Amino acid sequence: MKSNYLWFPALFILIIISLSFNMIPEQKTSLHYLVRPPKIKSEKPPLVILMHGVGGNEQNMFAFADAFPDNFLVVSARGPLTLSENSFAWFQVQFTSVGSVINEAQAENSRKEILKFIEDLKDEESFDPNQVYLMGFSQGGIMSYSVALTEPEKIAGIAVMSGRLLPEIKPFIADIDRLKKLKIFVSHGTHDSVLKFQYAEDAVDYLKSKGLNPDFHQYSEDHTINIEMLNDTVKWISK
Repeated sequence: MKSNYLWFPALFILIIISLSFNMIPEQKTSLHYLVRPPKIKSEKPPLVILMHGVGGNEQNMFAFADAFPDNFLVVSARGPLTLSENSFAWFQVQFTSVGSVINEAQAENSRKEILKFIEDLKDEESFDPNQVYLMGFSQGGIMSYSVALTEPEKIAGIAVMSGRLLPEIKPFIADIDRLKKLKIFVSHGTHDSVLKFQYAEDAVDYLKSKGLNPDFHQYSEDHTINIEMLNDTVKWISK
């Protein structure tokens, strides 16, 4: 008779596992994300949101999470546009002989999605809404510019790595008085073959014309993030 009851322990274990998975909180934010909680607990920690480039995903930038100060809440967000399995973007772009041609509607939608994500995140994570930083690589850097320069009251600072400032966003950029508290770090490889170094120089010149004083760093690199770039970014944000 004992053999008739051998399956009960296995069934019990399966039920417990199923219940455990069902108890994992479902993210209710507009964008999917990964999180590294602060290692030094506080009621309202500063927040840095990491944003990947075109074709990447939230895992890419999350690899840098532990490099940030222990008091920070670190979140890595996934772009809303699916290109293929594990490949996402903030907007589609075509590289032509006359330059980059973007899907403006998708870029504007992602700008709004990021702002909504920050609001949604308030219900999921504890952080100081006055200390929200964006750090983006390539297309993630582009979105960092677009979000912060149009809504500077909601962003304390941005770190743009190998990105560019979209000309399409310039008519919507806030006035000088609203921008004056925004902190900006710009890093770019002088041998960048995807987004030319000139993009960084042009962006810095434009920002200065708006009364901003970006911290500009250049590296003898292609389109990438190396350890020196990361360290300089973390030092900047630690200030």
